[in-house]
Amino acid sequence: MSTLNELVTFEHEIEHDLEHDLLLKKNFSHPKIYIANGDINKRWYVYFSYRNPETGKLQRIKNIYGIVNNYHTKEERMSVLSVYRRKLLKLLKAGYNPFLDNTEVHDQSKKKVEKKVEVKEKSKVLAVKEVIPDKKEKPSMSIREAFEFGLNLKVKVISESTMRGYENRVKLFLAWIDKNHKELKSINDLNKRVVAEYLNSVLDKSSARNRNNYRIDLSSVLQAVVDNDIIEQNFIKEIPVLRSVPERNKTYNKEVQEEIFEYLETEDPILLLFIKFIGYNFLRPIEVCRLKIKDINLNNNTIQFKAKNSPLKTKIIPEILLSELPDLSKLDKNHFLFTPKSIGGKWDSSTENRRDHFTKRFKTVVKDHFNLGTDYGLYSFRHTYITKLYRKLVEDSSPFEAKSKLMLITGHTSMTALEKYLRDIDAELPQDYSHLLK
Repeated sequence: MSTLNELVTFEHEIEHDLEHDLLLKKNFSHPKIYIANGDINKRWYVYFSYRNPETGKLQRIKNIYGIVNNYHTKEERMSVLSVYRRKLLKLLKAGYNPFLDNTEVHDQSKKKVEKKVEVKEKSKVLAVKEVIPDKKEKPSMSIREAFEFGLNLKVKVISESTMRGYENRVKLFLAWIDKNHKELKSINDLNKRVVAEYLNSVLDKSSARNRNNYRIDLSSVLQAVVDNDIIEQNFIKEIPVLRSVPERNKTYNKEVQEEIFEYLETEDPILLLFIKFIGYNFLRPIEVCRLKIKDINLNNNTIQFKAKNSPLKTKIIPEILLSELPDLSKLDKNHFLFTPKSIGGKWDSSTENRRDHFTKRFKTVVKDHFNLGTDYGLYSFRHTYITKLYRKLVEDSSPFEAKSKLMLITGHTSMTALEKYLRDIDAELPQDYSHLLK
């Protein structure tokens, strides 16, 4: 069966019109052009609605894209879309009905043959009275097939760890569908209400933040399905984001930090060096877990690693950390810097599992021993030393100068990002304002 996109973008003009234009127009809305507020980085298209013969209500029909998004100026796109809109309107007047097989309309438009179409009212809807070939439409994807299709497209564009998160959340969602909505088979049966119901179940069992994360991942996978014209709309985007209070690791005061370091010197030197990479080099725990011997360059005292906001980042290693490093010259360059039992060695485990090992190890060795609360963790050492460094820098310079120097050290990509980070960890405090209250 010929698609509407083929009909509208077919290179030949439709020459004929009908005497019943005014009557037929009641079955469809006038085609309109969507230009994304003039943003040529987004998709432009023509859209319209047609009366569904079963419900008797106007229903939004699949958008018409054609080749318009291959053009890169507003003028070119408007020119193409104007032609599409005009041709679409002629097709609708000629009797095109998206709920019927329109092969005959397509063939006649090619041959430029005029034909009069008689209409009659049926189920409160006017339909074209013509013999419809007995053809079966290609069945739509199942919900599972659609989400698996979306996941397969994501493999090449997201990291391995992000992909695992997507797969896990999609798996749980599909299991919930199988248990609670067995009647839903096709991806076209899935709707906003059902997904919102699932997200509410996630909220009941966990938190608003976790619920929002499920919403983001499911929406991202579904968008890949939409982008490939399998369904028309990503309705998950319409589900509101819930307000959540972000978790934050507290900074350690000087006394507790020194006690922890002193304790680990004898109890767990490997964990202590791991922490010093976080505190002295301002790395995130997962970034430390990625380090290999070859990433440490002792000729120019630098370290290279995969950061949160870039594929490869280089930082200097400060002398205070260099003095703590053991001799690395005889170690295999491809071995990980940190393993459970040694500095330098093989460790066949995922990055997330390696990070989880040190997180649990820190809890057992340090948090339980010092009776620290849930808001203290490995990440707290990064907050602690960035706070300490900023307050030291601002003693001899303006806040802007201090932040400019700090940004080079911490690796933040912008002043705005650094300032937000400093506010979040309460590193930037005002001077005593008692005299203002007198």
